[in-house]
This record gives sequence, C-alpha cells and structure tokens, in this order.
Amino acid sequence: MTLRSLNAALLVLCAGFSASALAHNPMCECKAIDAEQIQCTGGFSDGSGAPGVTLDVIGYDETILVPGKLGADSTLTFKKPGAEFYVLFDAGPGHVVEIDQADIEAP
Repeated sequence: MTLRSLNAALLVLCAGFSASALAHNPMCECKAIDAEQIQCTGGFSDGSGAPGVTLDVIGYDETILVPGKLGADSTLTFKKPGAEFYVLFDAGPGHVVEIDQADIEAP
C-alpha cells in the first residue's frame, strides 16, 4: 500500500468516525397534564434541548390547529384540540418526529 492510498483510507475512516460522533436523533414526548392541557418536550439524543424548534399540532385533515415553537425550556403546552390530531416536531430535514394523539400519555 502506498503512502497516498494509506492517507486516503485514513481520511475516509476519520470522516466516518466524525459523522457518527456528531450524529444526534430528534426526540419528542407529549403528556397530558390534565383533561384539557398537553405538554410536549423536544430535544436530541445527545442531550441538547430544542428551544425555538417548530412544534405544530395538526388535524387529520392536515390543517394546523395550534402553530407553535418550543420555549426556552424546550417545552410547549397547549389546549387539547376537539378534533383528532397529531403533533409534528420539525427541526429540519431528517429531524422530524410525529406523535399521534393516541400515543399521548393520559394524566
């Protein structure tokens, strides 16, 4: 193996390690506080929060029922809609989480 091919192999190997070290997955959890209020918390698998990230409550007909963004504490609390809905945490391409109303924990 020449020095040039060894350097190329080392570069590819290092790029693979740095990509996996920087990888983080989006996470979002929603819980009913009571019969009327739901609180969602978003963040990433590396432990970082997600303040300012879009979190919309969307009806099954695709209308946005509650437009929102996570607050400084990476949470958003909203009144439970009367219509069927899901929650969309959208931190950009590849960083999206959908939570159906059926998956939201009761109080």
